[in-house]
Amino acid sequence: MTGIADGRVVIVTGAGRGLGRAHALAFAAEGARVVVNDLGVGLDGAPGAGSPAGRVVEEIRAAGGEAVAHGGDIATEAGAASVVATALETYGRLDTLVNNAGFLRDRMLVNLDEDDWDAVLRVHLKGHFLVLKHAAAHWRAETKAGRAPCARVVNTGSGAGLLGSVGQANYSAAKAGIVALTLVAAAELARYGVQVNALAPAARTRMTERTFAETMSAPASGFDAMAPENVSPLVVWLGSAASAGVTGRVFEAEGGRITVMEGWRRGPTAEERARRTPAEAGETARKLLARAESPQAVYGAES
Repeated sequence: MTGIADGRVVIVTGAGRGLGRAHALAFAAEGARVVVNDLGVGLDGAPGAGSPAGRVVEEIRAAGGEAVAHGGDIATEAGAASVVATALETYGRLDTLVNNAGFLRDRMLVNLDEDDWDAVLRVHLKGHFLVLKHAAAHWRAETKAGRAPCARVVNTGSGAGLLGSVGQANYSAAKAGIVALTLVAAAELARYGVQVNALAPAARTRMTERTFAETMSAPASGFDAMAPENVSPLVVWLGSAASAGVTGRVFEAEGGRITVMEGWRRGPTAEERARRTPAEAGETARKLLARAESPQAVYGAES
């Protein structure tokens, strides 16, 4: 290992399993002290048995690293505040926040209950916002006290939030919101020495069992493209001082592939210095669409 995260204190939410666990272990292997947050709920957000956060802490310590578990609900004001407080009280500082916690409640749109909508947006979007808010408040206070931080935030998006995904309207909306939150936070927090980026990962986890059903089994030999550990190196780099100057960007990471995503940009435009009729507006729109690039397909849509 290179020690790229030596001395940094890192919070990883939803770090008891899957991608979050892989990120926590990767940061620890690179010299970071890690706050491992996980509420220990099931795939649908219902309470689960055991303490996955505690088990990850044990793994890190067994390998010679430093870590502490946090079992609070980061989608509440108290839980978000306490995970930041845990980092500060345990290690005296906070350098990196990796927002990763989430779960799924997939339904086709017409079958999607209000509770399913609220629960998914709560943990993904509200959970990202609240922890980011409390971390940012700390970094702002540090800046005002003359201790300019070298802070990093990595938010977890999804291809579903970039292109949409059939049967995942709630999840897609939450992940799209995370991208917008990332862009705003990057702009607002730059003055405090904070860089904010988002990552859309693809890996084999509990949440992706159905999505990647055909590639769930790791190969007997060779490169396991769907292993969560393939995503973590980019997360660690984004969460380290080595990523200086990179902020407000969205990446995709899957297997050995890293992609810089290029989001909404103004395309073909037509301007008229008079009010159009609906028919004229439609004719103009048709002409512009003929010159525009076709959007990429929504995940799961019939071709």
